[in-house]
Amino acid sequence: MKPHDDTRARLLKAAAEVFAEQGFEHATIRQICSRASANVALVNYHFGDKLELYTEVLRYCKKPAEGDAAARPWNSAADPQEALREIIRAMLERAFEGGDQANLRYRLMLHEFVKPTAATKRIVDVVMRPVYDRLRAICAAISGLSPDHETTRLTVHSIMGQVAHYAHSTPILMALWPDMKVTPPQREMVARHIAELTLAYLDRQRVHQTVSR
Repeated sequence: MKPHDDTRARLLKAAAEVFAEQGFEHATIRQICSRASANVALVNYHFGDKLELYTEVLRYCKKPAEGDAAARPWNSAADPQEALREIIRAMLERAFEGGDQANLRYRLMLHEFVKPTAATKRIVDVVMRPVYDRLRAICAAISGLSPDHETTRLTVHSIMGQVAHYAHSTPILMALWPDMKVTPPQREMVARHIAELTLAYLDRQRVHQTVSR
């Protein structure tokens, strides 16, 4: 690795850790550079400013595993029902993935959920919107409604809410349902449940559209 690339990588790693610990608002460039053993001026050189550095950290933390259906562009020629099942399954698996990147991503997002800052829109645009727009396109293809229709958006928010519930409420889930350990087979069961529930609703919307014409 070239010295230029090494410095950038050290800044990125240090920034991810400091932002995850302090949140965007309270983290400082000086703290990040101290942890990276780098000159403060190098942040401007490599990233421009604090917000752009934060954006690069988000991209660094959201790098998907190879073959991750949640990150793969949807082919409109593909079967939308199967695409929906696949993306819901991938969203659940990503929500439960381990490792440093997944942990940092979760902590970064938690800061913004609890106390939104100037960086909230970057979280939405970099981490959430690509999957959100993909889900809208798939749901619209199934129902026959526009991706911008309120029913399409409500459906997508319902999917995302259900995934978030299982991903971030595990202790409560286990208290209410002791057998639910969110094991891989149980995650597959949950993904299938969310998908079939959504498909039944979207199929009803398609029938309603046909009858109304």
